[in-house]
This record gives sequence, C-alpha cells and structure tokens, in this order.
Amino acid sequence: MEIIGERINGMFTDIKQAIIDGNPEPVAAWAVKQTQLGAAWLDINIGAAATDPSKAFKFLIEAAQGAVDTPLALDSTNYDLIEEGLALCKHPALINSCHADRHKIERVFPMAIKYNASIIGLAMSEESGIPKSSDVRVGLAMELVAAADEFGLPMENLYIDPLILPVNVAQDHFIEALETLRQVKLMADPSPKTTCGLSNVSQRCANRNLINRTALVLLMGAGLDSAIANPADTDLMDAAATARVLLNKEIYCDSYADLFKSARHTIH
Repeated sequence: MEIIGERINGMFTDIKQAIIDGNPEPVAAWAVKQTQLGAAWLDINIGAAATDPSKAFKFLIEAAQGAVDTPLALDSTNYDLIEEGLALCKHPALINSCHADRHKIERVFPMAIKYNASIIGLAMSEESGIPKSSDVRVGLAMELVAAADEFGLPMENLYIDPLILPVNVAQDHFIEALETLRQVKLMADPSPKTTCGLSNVSQRCANRNLINRTALVLLMGAGLDSAIANPADTDLMDAAATARVLLNKEIYCDSYADLFKSARHTIH
C-alpha cells in the first residue's frame, strides 16, 4: 500500500500562506513529516488561490525536493503546468490526473512517456461525469488501460482511480467503486495499479477518521494499491498495515505496523 501524502496543498491555510510569503519552511516540514510517516509519494497542489500558478508550483516542488528525496505527485488540471513541473522533478513523478477523454489521453500519455512518469487515470469522462455504475467506470478504466498499451506506458505506471464520493451524499456509489477495483485488477497481466482520493469519502461527515480507515480497509480488500491520504493519521496507517498482513501481502511480525510506517526515502 503506497500512501500519497496529501498535505502539501494550497487548500490548507499554512501551505497557502507559505506560497504567499515565499516561505519554504512549512512545505519542507510537511515533506519531512509525511516521509518519516511512510509516504511513498508527496502530492503537490497549489490550490485555487495562487496568483501566479507557474511560480507557485515551482516553489512547492523545489521546497519539497530541498527537504526530501520522496517522489512527487503533481496535482493539477493544467497540463502545461504539470509539464513544467515534470521538468523540475529529480525522480520520476506521478501525474495526477487524466480523465478517460481522448484529447486528454493524447496530451498526458506522451508527456508521461517523455518524463518516465506514472499516471493516475480517472474512471470518468467529460460526457459521463462521475458514473454511478461500476459497469461504466470499468469501461472508462479500460480506455485508459488500452491507452497505456497504445502509447507504451508500462502497466505498473498506470494507477486507475475508481472515484470515491462523500458517503453522506452518495452512499450508494461506494460499493460501485469496490466492484470497479475488482474488475480493474482483471484487465491486464500485469494489472494496472489502483488509487483513490481517500478523504473524499468522509467530506462533511462526522467521525471522518473512522470513516476513512474503514473505507481504506474495504478498498484494500477489493484491490486498492495506493491512496492519497494523510500519513499523520496513525490509526489509518495502523489499519493499512494490518490489512496488508491479513491480505497476506506482508509477513506477520509483532512490529509490522512500525515497519509499514518506517521512512522509505532520504531526508536531507
């Protein structure tokens, strides 16, 4: 289970202020903390408030990379901005994200090949929006899998996101996401990887942490390989570690939870 650390995001007040002030310290601090807690990737998102998106994106990338060697997930709907970011990354990055629309596939997949990047592919399109049924989501995921084969993207570099919506407004969608994950894992050999924006499931809900970790375990059982999540949520990380043992993906030892959260990347 790869955790994509969600905290370097301009939607958070401290990161927004760091962008405004040009102060790398809060960014570096979150890069170090998330890495120490076991994040395999660090999501980089400027949010909506940056007056100069290119400058803000570069600032976040350089601040994070100045503190750790953890690979970055570049999170933006602006593909020109993502390409600028890819050129700055010290390690192959993760592009977050690409819809299953042909014009977006033709923009993103060649870019990923050029920079040896991975892609989060969303099981949605401009026409479908976020589908309710797993059948439609699976069909859109298949478009992304076919594109990987067409453009020569290694299947292990494609992460399919079945799309997770808040349980308080779309409760019946969650089970469809579970079935989508199961089907995605049967699409190719080797199969694509899978991911999701985990905290979406609990937006504006009570007991958010409980919902997040329960959802994570259910999703892992259906085939989830990674999640954009908060590694500082120790209960969540413990649940992920335990699920890996119960799913026979890790050998049991008494310190399995500590091993799962141990730092995997270099801190400068």
